[in-house]
Amino acid sequence: MRKLTFIAFLCTLLLVSCNQEEQLDTSSATNKSGILFKLQKDGYEGNTSRTAEEETSPYDELHYFIVDENGEKVTNIKSYYEASTSTIYTEGLHKGNYRLLVLGIQGNSAKDKAVIHTPEHIQDEWLAFPEDLQKPLEAEYFYSQTPFSIIEVQTTNGMQETASIPDEIVQKRIVSRVDFDFAYHNPYVRYAVTDKSLSFGDVRFYTTLSGSGELSGESNGTLYPISLNEQTSYLFMPLCENAELNGEITISTRNYRKEERRQVYGFEHKSLSSNHIHHIESVVTHPDDKDIMMFITPAAYNAGGHKAILQDDETKEVYTNPSLRKFNTSQPLQVSVTEEGKLHARFYSPRKLSNVLIKMQLPQVSNEYFDLAYFDSIPAFCDFYEEIPLIERTVMCRTESGKIIEISKKTAEELSDAVLKVESDDPFWAKLQKIKHGWNIYWGLYGGDPEREDGGPVGNWMGIRPVHCRESVALFLNFTYMIDMPEHEQILRDNADQLYDDNKQPVKVEAVLQQMRMTRTLQVGLVYPGNGVVGLGGGSTFGCYQQGWFEHYFNTYSCSIMFHELGHVMGYGHNSSFTYGPWAEKLMNNFYVNNIQDMPIDSKNYLNSSQNPHRYK
Repeated sequence: MRKLTFIAFLCTLLLVSCNQEEQLDTSSATNKSGILFKLQKDGYEGNTSRTAEEETSPYDELHYFIVDENGEKVTNIKSYYEASTSTIYTEGLHKGNYRLLVLGIQGNSAKDKAVIHTPEHIQDEWLAFPEDLQKPLEAEYFYSQTPFSIIEVQTTNGMQETASIPDEIVQKRIVSRVDFDFAYHNPYVRYAVTDKSLSFGDVRFYTTLSGSGELSGESNGTLYPISLNEQTSYLFMPLCENAELNGEITISTRNYRKEERRQVYGFEHKSLSSNHIHHIESVVTHPDDKDIMMFITPAAYNAGGHKAILQDDETKEVYTNPSLRKFNTSQPLQVSVTEEGKLHARFYSPRKLSNVLIKMQLPQVSNEYFDLAYFDSIPAFCDFYEEIPLIERTVMCRTESGKIIEISKKTAEELSDAVLKVESDDPFWAKLQKIKHGWNIYWGLYGGDPEREDGGPVGNWMGIRPVHCRESVALFLNFTYMIDMPEHEQILRDNADQLYDDNKQPVKVEAVLQQMRMTRTLQVGLVYPGNGVVGLGGGSTFGCYQQGWFEHYFNTYSCSIMFHELGHVMGYGHNSSFTYGPWAEKLMNNFYVNNIQDMPIDSKNYLNSSQNPHRYK
């Protein structure tokens, strides 16, 4: 075999099928001789991410053949394709001018009912689609035609054959990509879309590709409607001459009042070019464009990138700072307008809250409240910040009496007098509203260090972590709900003879209820059990060991610890009914566990803290 030289360029391909009449034996590296063609796949023209695409987009099929200067397929040669190196190896070619024709496919061509023929001449049909293919293409199809020649060169060893091959053997797409884009005047409309669909007019595409790269054939003009909900980019063959891509886009939306709207937008696009991305943009003009409503669908919430409080990665400097983390159990949902004119919603709850309407009243505008924001759901421990549209533009508002009023653009300072209120038809909200006697809760380390594996115990305390803070939110929401339950009051009255102080003197039920319903502020911590202590309480101090925090839902012993320490908070000692006596160890602990299904946080599964990887092991 005479010595051959080559110039080549490399890309990555995966699978191959070739239609050469004879293939080289690829069992040995010694067969990697002859002419080597290195292939690469081109990106869309004008696409700035071309390099990344070349590295990450392999072919699923590859077809190729070589023709002579007359366009006839060359036979009686040996050839094979090595996918791992994207290389075509060929032997048996001699002096002359040739062309290498390559058809690469990325994706599943069977879904497009594509037929790959075996051409004998460069003008023969190679790739064909059905005329009645009534949907966009699933796969991408790449083509290249590369001239090369073999010449004889005089060397010191005599005449040698040398192959002259271009530096780049690049396959370009024969298909066109169409991206359907949407421009919204109101961002909340974007996330209130329930359906986007596309129907076509009479659209005709080329259906065949010859070995020479010429497009021909014509589809029958019929395409099924397609959805634009999950996918907005589609592949098509180029349009036939004098054809255009046209049709209608239907957009359906909903608003916070459960009203549905449907709008239709027509479009026309004159040409589709191979290897190009075409954009068809619909400018959505919607009745809610001037509305003040912040309609927070799950999609809108996620797009806002809002954080959550008391999460496992929150630093101790944040969650133990009462100026940053503190709440009253009667107002677990904190809503306000910030100094920058943003709506802030922070929720101290292990459960989400659904169907939440926030209303605003501005004294300089009206004495009526008007609808400001609606959340399909407020996630557990949410920390939502978003600019109020009134800061940006004049808006239309719906008042409580049903009037539609216009409010001119306001500054953040002008919103400082705003009053907000919350409404929801969620049964969970109804339970939270029944908490009339709230306790103020915040968290303290008491010298412990939550960043140490052992919690950095100091005395009988160790460093509380967010996983325990979240459980304390659950416990105190339930406790302050419980104290106003009629069933709770009844159990006290039925057992009035078991309520006594440290001197064994009777304590009236009314006095116990008054002490439980008194406004209190507690700094909550985590007790270190290594010294045999599992709970600490008194005054503004409250703490329990880890098991108690995780099992208060179902473990009456854990509950007795909680109520024991609450007895200390109420001012009672160890000789009273409220610590080592029946109030803590029989009445309250059993009532709490037996009625957990009626509490606001009615299951351990909201937090599942015992499985949390950040608990102390």
